[in-house]
Amino acid sequence: MKRTLLTVLATGALLAAGGGVATAADAPPPKVTHGPCQYTETPDDPAARPVPLPPDPRHTPDRGKVGVAIPTTQGPLPLTLDRAKAPCTVQSFLHLARHRFYDHTTCHRLTAYPTLKVLQCGDPLGTGEGGPGYKYKDELPVDLPPAPTDPTGARKVYARGVLAMANAGPDTNGSQFFVVYGNSALRPNYTIFGSVGEKGLQTLDKVAAGGIQPDPTAPPGGPAPVDGPPVLHTELIHVRAFC
Repeated sequence: MKRTLLTVLATGALLAAGGGVATAADAPPPKVTHGPCQYTETPDDPAARPVPLPPDPRHTPDRGKVGVAIPTTQGPLPLTLDRAKAPCTVQSFLHLARHRFYDHTTCHRLTAYPTLKVLQCGDPLGTGEGGPGYKYKDELPVDLPPAPTDPTGARKVYARGVLAMANAGPDTNGSQFFVVYGNSALRPNYTIFGSVGEKGLQTLDKVAAGGIQPDPTAPPGGPAPVDGPPVLHTELIHVRAFC
């Protein structure tokens, strides 16, 4: 399922599940964990890499912060995860990191709109359509300031340095996440679960300055692209948490 930040940029269509002949009535119901996070299998959107459902303890850790080291091919991308903001999201991210789900994956999307400046990562397929084979609930922010560019007040500021989940609609969080390199105006529909360290912001600035790959089907001489794969190939070499 494609994880999008703006519905006008992608449809979020379901991927085909494969060549089986079983009907929905014949298929077993998806597995669901029994804790408060209720991680739920997505048979129609199978895992891009094999990984089990995360642990889902009744008392999900909801205090403290966790440091994460991510060396990339363009420089370090250190993260700080905030359990208080999004305990289920942090639990899932750490689970995927422990299972090496993110290792040697490519950040597949850079945006450079005036009001949306993010780098999106977390898909082993590198297409925006891969995930972990499960989904879980949103843990949405409620205290973001209104975006000055939106007089309606519907969009909020996702500030430079924010770490948040991409999704394909309500309660469809998986593995894909985005990091904000410039203040962005978004509806508060994306779970914020941490932040990027100063050295990581320097890495993001480098990737953003490198630009976005041009669409090969676009006529020559047009404006620079504002959404697509970054020119500077950005691979997460590995993702290791300190906890």
